Amino acid sequence: MSNPLFGLLGNNEFGNMANFVQQLNQFRKTFTGDPKQQVQEMLNSGKISQEQFNKVANMATQIQKTLR
Repeated sequence: MSNPLFGLLGNNEFGNMANFVQQLNQFRKTFTGDPKQQVQEMLNSGKISQEQFNKVANMATQIQKTLR
């Protein structure tokens, strides 16, 4: 059975996962500031909804479990 996270990344599971990890690492290198503060500002300003935040937070939790 395939990991459901790979399904979210497309048909070429390993290539897309490698691309995802590369993009994530690039983002981590260039990100500045307090992530919690920036997310809260996005919620307060309406740039993202609570529903969108919850969806991404759940996905992040699943990715963390997979990477452990």
